[in-house]
Amino acid sequence: MRAWRHELWRLGLLIAAGVLLGWLLGSPGLGLAAALAMRLAYHLKQLHALRRWLTRHPHDEPPAAQGLWGELFDRLYRYQKGQRQTQQRLQATLKRIQESSEAMRDSVVMLDQQGDLEWWNSAAERMLGLEAAHDRGQHITNLIRDPRFVAYFTARDYREPLTLPSPVDEHQVLQFQITLYGDDERLLMARDITRLHRLEEMRRDFVANVSHELRTPLTVLAGYLETYATYAEQLPPRLAGGLARMQEQTQRMQNLVNDLLLLSRLEIDQGGDDHCALEMTSILEEVRQDAEALSAGRHRIAIEVDENRWLLGSDPEVHSALSNLASNAVRYSAEGCHITLRWKPHVKGACLEVEDDGEGIDPAHIPRLTERFYRVDKGRSSETGGTGLGLAIVKHVLLRHDAHLEIESLPGRGALFRCVFPASRLVTHPGIEQATG
Repeated sequence: MRAWRHELWRLGLLIAAGVLLGWLLGSPGLGLAAALAMRLAYHLKQLHALRRWLTRHPHDEPPAAQGLWGELFDRLYRYQKGQRQTQQRLQATLKRIQESSEAMRDSVVMLDQQGDLEWWNSAAERMLGLEAAHDRGQHITNLIRDPRFVAYFTARDYREPLTLPSPVDEHQVLQFQITLYGDDERLLMARDITRLHRLEEMRRDFVANVSHELRTPLTVLAGYLETYATYAEQLPPRLAGGLARMQEQTQRMQNLVNDLLLLSRLEIDQGGDDHCALEMTSILEEVRQDAEALSAGRHRIAIEVDENRWLLGSDPEVHSALSNLASNAVRYSAEGCHITLRWKPHVKGACLEVEDDGEGIDPAHIPRLTERFYRVDKGRSSETGGTGLGLAIVKHVLLRHDAHLEIESLPGRGALFRCVFPASRLVTHPGIEQATG
């Protein structure tokens, strides 16, 4: 403000001097014009100096000037210097980020709002086959053309990663994860999980083979125990007393082996060959009857159907998933509880629900309920007769039907298990068959 006041004083004094000089010469207006012209010429000279400094030597010291122009030059120089320092810090930070990304074994690809490639590290060149000379600015789906990746990219639901073969080497398995950041930009990361994938295949093969090999001796054992049970009265009391317990445990082992084989088949087999239009009311009724037999009158089991459309899917798989949810409700609900099986509309399509008003589940356990052999109460494992694989089977059945499982529960308020199917899995006319994988 001081420089501005000084500038006004100088202008006022110059105008007064010009008017006075013009009055002495007999033309005050001419003196005023001459004074203003002198001041305008000074300002034009300073503007010219400012332009030369900014266009030719912006990093040098500013031109020497007094008053308002001197303050303006100093402020511009300090601002420019601060901007250069900020730019240097940002460039140094960006360089460190790029260097750290280059050191990563995982692929890192930066995409703009349209999904075009902006930058990637050297690991992305090896895993994805990107080339800086040709691929910069290309859309990511032009380079990774697998339909599963295209669907994953366009769906914009990146909560879960996607596992696919590498577009460069089909024997290499990659796990893709996309993160949204900035102004709707995306960061794509790809990790080599070939070794983990092979270990998982070995685990599945081992479980399937062992389970298959156990079926024959268990069948033989169960057959002999059933034969001995018919002559239980003729056996010594010490042997007859343990016969029922042996049969119970053998049956439990057979159930476990059957569930392991089913789970292995669901993991390995792509499925879809037996998918057809399923009338859900009859399936719900079958499951209700099975649940009532398991309950033996200890629970009240009802059916509610509010959705008329049929479901495209595998009858045995959907029946197995619903049966597992219903049997869990029977096993883990106290006597006298109500259990409801529902088929109803959903904002995403339709859903199957199994609800009970039992003791409920602590929310801390819900994220892990679909893990193999995970139990909320490990002390009740032998009492309920379950195998610990029911919800894992449900999860894999739903994955094969483009569906997902939602669980709502609080201690003392019962539990609700919801299987949500997309609208693409629903038909309005019976008899429409469609195989979908």
